Amino acid sequence: VQLQASGGGLVQAGGSLTLSCEASGRTFSSYAMGWFRQAPGKEREFVAGIGRSTINTYYAESVKGRFTISRDSTKNTVFLLMNNLKPEDTAAYYCAARSGRAYATQKADYDYWGRGTLVTVSS
Repeated sequence: VQLQASGGGLVQAGGSLTLSCEASGRTFSSYAMGWFRQAPGKEREFVAGIGRSTINTYYAESVKGRFTISRDSTKNTVFLLMNNLKPEDTAAYYCAARSGRAYATQKADYDYWGRGTLVTVSS
């Protein structure tokens, strides 16, 4: 499956952005999806995950209550709505797909990765 992330940009602290990740090549509904991010000089970290069912979602503590992950199988797309953004949310954001029903929080559990989309939050 090929993944294409988009929607990054520059936003002031307290603002909002919605990232999109469109999947192509295989059946989107066969994959659990995740969003990760990587700030300069830091390891890539888990942000949010969603199972094949839209019911099952999970968030890193640092974004819980501010970010919402969702998926639309009619559009083969997973979204990350980011509210109340903080400067520490500045990073390249990556979407990832894994075969199987459930999301995962470890990078190694994902089979496919998209290119990152850069989010910059100014103070």
